[in-house]
Amino acid sequence: MSETVSGAEVEAALRRAAGRLLELRDHLNRLDAEVGDGDSGLTAEKGALGLIAYLDATPPGDDLGRWLAGAGMAYNRAAPSTMGALMATAFMRAGKGVMGQSTLSAADLAAMLLAADQGIQERGKVKPGDKTIVDAVHPAALAFDAAVQAGRPLTEAAQEMLAAARAGRDAAAPLRGQVGRANWVGERTEGKLDPGTVLFVSALEAVLQADASG
Repeated sequence: MSETVSGAEVEAALRRAAGRLLELRDHLNRLDAEVGDGDSGLTAEKGALGLIAYLDATPPGDDLGRWLAGAGMAYNRAAPSTMGALMATAFMRAGKGVMGQSTLSAADLAAMLLAADQGIQERGKVKPGDKTIVDAVHPAALAFDAAVQAGRPLTEAAQEMLAAARAGRDAAAPLRGQVGRANWVGERTEGKLDPGTVLFVSALEAVLQADASG
């Protein structure tokens, strides 16, 4: 990974993430059946197909900010749901700071992930510890930003981001869900992986082409 990321590289990363979500459909459904509606995998599949269709029809061009916002809206149109709205918000917030740019620096990527994290928290009215996707996104954003601020190479910062996301996913498992149907079923959620954290970590592994066994 170079220290500057091109639109083609972002597009390829999103295609890998979408492909991973398609593979995860049944796994996410099983996880969600234990703590919620049991349809997270189907929603992720719809969103991923919508994202792939958008990527097929819309090359990145010279404005990655606008293009990323379009990707988020495409995901939400294909999978209108709470997760779809959160994904749209994350993409739009991430893209807002890089409007008009055709390449992204490490600092851009760190700011984008922090903005996406904040957007998800605000839109979903959730915080770390509520046992949602935020429990993986938030530590990942902080770890990546800290590594970039410390001048670490982008590949090293990315690995620290992934390690933090995985740790956040695992740390959330013993917690009791505080949001949506997971809140209704209460203690039944304790000791179970949150589907949102699994989705984010798996997508991140695909983006970074990392071993998925971590």
